[in-house]
Amino acid sequence: MNWQLLVLAMAAPLVFAGLVAWRPARDARMIAMTGMLASGVVVLYAMFQFDWTAPGFQGVGAVTWIETLGLRLGVGVDAVAMLLIGLTALLGPICVLGSWTAVTEHHRTFFAWLLVLQTAMIGVFAARDLVLFYICFEFTLIPMYVLINMFGSSNRKAAATKFFLFTFTGSIIALAGLVYVVWHQAQHGSWTFDIGVLAAHAGTMRPSEQALVLLALMAGFAVKVPLFPVHTWLPLAHTEAPTAGSVILAGVLLKLGTYAIFRFVLPFAPVAVVEYAPLIGVLSIVGIIYAGLICWVQTDVKKLVAYSSVSHLGFCVLGLFALNGTGVSGSVLYMINHGLSTGALFLLIGMMYERYHTRSMREVGGLASKMPIWASAMVFFTMASVGLPGLNGFVSEFMCLLGTFQAGDWHGETGATDLATFGPWYAAFAGTGMIVAAMYLLYMVGIVVFGAYREPEGHHAHPVLPTDLNAREIGTLVPLAIGCLVLGIYPTPVLDAIEAPVADTIQMVRDAQPDGVVTEGMAQREEAH
Repeated sequence: MNWQLLVLAMAAPLVFAGLVAWRPARDARMIAMTGMLASGVVVLYAMFQFDWTAPGFQGVGAVTWIETLGLRLGVGVDAVAMLLIGLTALLGPICVLGSWTAVTEHHRTFFAWLLVLQTAMIGVFAARDLVLFYICFEFTLIPMYVLINMFGSSNRKAAATKFFLFTFTGSIIALAGLVYVVWHQAQHGSWTFDIGVLAAHAGTMRPSEQALVLLALMAGFAVKVPLFPVHTWLPLAHTEAPTAGSVILAGVLLKLGTYAIFRFVLPFAPVAVVEYAPLIGVLSIVGIIYAGLICWVQTDVKKLVAYSSVSHLGFCVLGLFALNGTGVSGSVLYMINHGLSTGALFLLIGMMYERYHTRSMREVGGLASKMPIWASAMVFFTMASVGLPGLNGFVSEFMCLLGTFQAGDWHGETGATDLATFGPWYAAFAGTGMIVAAMYLLYMVGIVVFGAYREPEGHHAHPVLPTDLNAREIGTLVPLAIGCLVLGIYPTPVLDAIEAPVADTIQMVRDAQPDGVVTEGMAQREEAH
């Protein structure tokens, strides 16, 4: 696969964002859709060119930026990054279609920033050096801030400000950790920002240094996930964001945090990761249960789904810090599955809001009698989110729990076999989150879909939209439904594809342990890069 394909996939939305800003507002939607589709076609072609059976990174290339400082903008992807780029490319056109009638003013501003956001998100996953990664990672804040602040609900300004302050502060702290890793490499080798080289040598840092790096990186990336207790910005941001903003936020932006943990935290602080995995596991479980209980008392459907994301992403983090193939693979699969099912739920809530102008379960209910297509889709994606066997959520959630169950030395095996110290108790407490999730999601469906029919006082039919979903709205849901079914019934191709990068990351952690063989593994990775 040529590295130029990755650059083109990043550049296409940015070019079309310029066209949106330049052309009349009436053309903004079509130009935005064309830009998203153009980028999507490039990504699809890149996925066909990608060798899913080969380990390591493909499409590796770089352009020199500032030669005197050794700054290069490098790209390259493994199977994990390629799949997340594919998810991003899928959700982009869906967000444009989902906003077709929802955005009634400032069309150029909305769609231009949506395209810019697409470029930044693809850039995060495609980056193979820290400079490009951090530029794109940080730049995602600006478009999202604009989308929430200008196009959100009544409390949008407070939500946008809280979102920006939380994530920006965390990113600055994470930057300190990344800079320290680069500085350490410069002191013991060459000055480089290449992620592969940095990961190969990060294990030589003293445990105390790694602990500080872990603290700095998790301070930034845990906010992005978000992990308890730095999750408080997310429910407000989700609730106030426009539909497209919520879909992108749940579908991709939150995955920037979990992806960064996989790509940077585990290999950059391997000894500290093993030492502090039990603590991070506890925080993940607290978030799973706490957010689930908060969902139980919500009356705003959108806020309920927003809090459910905190719970779901807790499983992702738990799987990552299980530090075994089952848990980490389950976490990567969960990133994709959550983007499909929860993204669809936010689309459906947006469709309901366009017609009834409320998200309160106290004001609307029994919509199956008026909107049978919408109701069927709502039940389907809710079941996917609950983790019904046969749908995508079940496989990834089960793997995260199984990896947690197997982690540690609870069955008498030594630390050389299992890195994290989790075990049955961790899995049991996390598993209660699945029960709570089934309770609050089925309760929501029981009221909004199957309860007694009610509508807000003074409700009038939408001047453009039909009572039930139209062809455009159904078109936004069909690809997501297919993804949920395929990954639920036959996830093997995805799991086979991510097996090598997951195993390589775990091996980096294993090689760096004091009682492991570090030098041979480091030498092999350095030679590969």
